[in-house]
Amino acid sequence: MSVFETTVTGIGKEAELFKTEKMVILFGENAPESLADYCYNIEMKRATAEIKTGMILSFDDVLYSITAVGDVVRKNLDDLGHITIKFDGSNSPELPGTLYVEAKELPAIVEGTKVKIK
Repeated sequence: MSVFETTVTGIGKEAELFKTEKMVILFGENAPESLADYCYNIEMKRATAEIKTGMILSFDDVLYSITAVGDVVRKNLDDLGHITIKFDGSNSPELPGTLYVEAKELPAIVEGTKVKIK
């Protein structure tokens, strides 16, 4: 059962730039103008439970094991639809709003991509 589920609704024109840093930035429909170009916009949804290490993050059928969770990941998702996802396998969260997942090739993200945490 998913604790968070949403859909990508738009892609900022510079969103792909962060892939070289092994990062993806998600933001709800109301991303600040200064950030909007760098984000993948998602439908605003609330997490139904705490997000924890060992859960799975998926982009459609591409799965990633969650290795660390920043202190404000759930709050930011619930309030803003905003988190940064770092694909580096870190075991301790360096930044409070970042979700860390295993170091694998980053997913192809298009409008309509389903994002889930379970």
